Amino acid sequence: MPNFIRVAKTNEVPPGAVREFHADGKVVAVFNVSGKLYAIDNTCLHRGGPLGQGVLEGEVVTCPWHGWQYNVTSGESVFNEAIKVQTYEVKIEGEDIFVGFEG
Repeated sequence: MPNFIRVAKTNEVPPGAVREFHADGKVVAVFNVSGKLYAIDNTCLHRGGPLGQGVLEGEVVTCPWHGWQYNVTSGESVFNEAIKVQTYEVKIEGEDIFVGFEG
């Protein structure tokens, strides 16, 4: 069962936006895709770029450093589905966003 940690208020991540948050000793990127929130590890698997500073188009974020792309709903690389960043469960309670961490 994941341990859910509050990371933000819902108004901090409006539709089409991405934000970076520190929680559970990690940095996660939280995305709002048409009103649904997704969270993935903030670190690009190519060279460690900050995905939370990337550009979100639909369900795809592009790393600002070297252009690697990931589907934020699954964490899978657009170019190679065998490459995948960690995804985290997101829960909304009232106006608060919670991200679930295993362990």
